[in-house]
Amino acid sequence: MTGFATRDAFHTAFAAMPRPDAAAIAAARARQAQLTKPAGSLGRLEEIAVFIAGWQGQARPRLDRVQAVVFAGNHGVAARGVSAFPPEVTTQMVANFNAGGAAINALTQACGAELSVVDLTAEGPTADICEAPAMNEAKCLAALSAGAMAVDPAAQLLFVGEMGIGNTTPAAAICACGFGEGAAEWVGRGTGVDDAALAHKRATVDRALAFHRAHCTDGFETLRRLGGREIAAMAGAVLRARQLRIPVLVDGFIAAAAVLPLALSHPDMLDHCLAAHRSAEAAHGRLLAALGLDPLLDLGMRLGEGTGAALAVPIVRAAVMAHSSMATFEEAAVTDRA
Repeated sequence: MTGFATRDAFHTAFAAMPRPDAAAIAAARARQAQLTKPAGSLGRLEEIAVFIAGWQGQARPRLDRVQAVVFAGNHGVAARGVSAFPPEVTTQMVANFNAGGAAINALTQACGAELSVVDLTAEGPTADICEAPAMNEAKCLAALSAGAMAVDPAAQLLFVGEMGIGNTTPAAAICACGFGEGAAEWVGRGTGVDDAALAHKRATVDRALAFHRAHCTDGFETLRRLGGREIAAMAGAVLRARQLRIPVLVDGFIAAAAVLPLALSHPDMLDHCLAAHRSAEAAHGRLLAALGLDPLLDLGMRLGEGTGAALAVPIVRAAVMAHSSMATFEEAAVTDRA
């Protein structure tokens, strides 16, 4: 996989997206009906198991290899003071990831995911979205491709996270642009800004929208103009996962905003995705509802990095294990319903 060499290559990827295996889904449902429990008694775990079966193409799926990727990028708009932290923290946190000292390191270890970090900060910050497109076409394609090429074809479940000081600002701008609304509906406190900084952040997003909205005519242009390298990379990774039939756990507000331009480009684009959690970022629940994603967890988290998705992995593992390992009524010599 060489990524997306041209804008047309990115758009062409939407034309031949695989669907879940209908026969595997039917077989998984039939198996669920024979397991030693009342029908539906494991609730959403049963739905998750059937979902994974459909994408793996087998009635008894496995979950031996979970991949986690964190993408890092810098934002020109961060210089406007839209975050409680300075821009240099992005690079410092990449070093922390690589040293194994961040929350995502601990949580991927806990959930048994294989973690890699894709550092896009060497390319420098994106342009200030209040004054110019975040990236030119070549840089956006490079970021999308970095995401696509990071996906392991052998993975059975993927989640992506991010690090980029100031990135709730472009994420909010992407959402507001996608739904034809203003900053007030989408801008939250991010890393914990105070009231004055929140007002400034909203004004910054409105300024960016005034500059770009009329030109955001498709998903690529929206990501190019309003996104960031790590945001585009997450979108590229999720799109590539769909091509490879790999289910995806969508993390928090930034991750959901990253896939919004994909979803708006194709109504079925997120059929291979589950929402891992609802974050404490105010607009995240609203965004998930608009995307038709029902979160598995709601723990008041707002860190990013893929941490919420890491916590949801054990739920998916449990769903798959229960579905694939339980005995049927016949196997256990247990009497089924009369």
